[in-house]
Amino acid sequence: MIKSMTAFAQKEQSQDGLTIAAEVRSYNSRHLDVALRISHGYQALEERIKALINTRLERGRLDVKVRIEDRTEAGRSFEVDTEKAKSLYEALRSLQTTLALDQPLSLEHFINTAGVIKPAEEPKDLDACWPAVQVCVTAALDDLDEMRQREGAFIAQDFAERLALLDALVADVERQAEGLVDQYQERLRERIAKLTSEIVVPDPQRIAQEAALLADRSDISEELVRVRSHLAQYRLIMQAAAPAGRKLNFLLQEFNREFNTMGAKAGKADIAYLIVEAKAEIEKLREQVQNVE
Repeated sequence: MIKSMTAFAQKEQSQDGLTIAAEVRSYNSRHLDVALRISHGYQALEERIKALINTRLERGRLDVKVRIEDRTEAGRSFEVDTEKAKSLYEALRSLQTTLALDQPLSLEHFINTAGVIKPAEEPKDLDACWPAVQVCVTAALDDLDEMRQREGAFIAQDFAERLALLDALVADVERQAEGLVDQYQERLRERIAKLTSEIVVPDPQRIAQEAALLADRSDISEELVRVRSHLAQYRLIMQAAAPAGRKLNFLLQEFNREFNTMGAKAGKADIAYLIVEAKAEIEKLREQVQNVE
């Protein structure tokens, strides 16, 4: 199946007193690379989340954000840094005296100072909150996969059109390769006649042998068979359930190898032109494959 590696999804839900928001962005990458950010106190869940992602994706760079807000009684408790509050009080009293201020001290001075009153650092029950986190992240990955499939359908359509062009080009190459022996015979006669100024009458049998030898060296029938096999395999990989990107990328290398060989063997301008066109289509396929998981 063709899936794009570029997609975005987000999900938010509440469960068991927790509000969880998961955001996932995926980009092109040769390998699976996950960058995860999670709320303070829940970092120990990173490995579980990455393991969950590993079961769903094979390629792509992922930026994942998981925000967890504890709305239970434990999550709403606060603590006071008494020593910091005392130091702040002494500093404010000293400032009052120095500046001869009559304004009384109030709780606002302490509330507005970072670190004096802060959420209590209670140990998180990770096993208890994991089911809710798992559900939310899984839902985000489901949406991400759906978007990847939609984008992949457009890529698959582009693949199908370019493969059809390659089919036509291969058929044209095959037609141009027909009758090479006759062409080489005529070419040999013309060269011999030019070199001898028609003083020597060439041996027809020898010309036929030399032409056959040249045709055999220039025979591209095996390459044409392999290219057709690659085209069929490309389509099978596209339809398979497994991720296709790596396999298609490798197969395109084989395409290039076969067309390069044909270009080197076939000494005919019309065939060379068709091979250049085919290689241009292969390059476009290769560029698009970089977007496929």
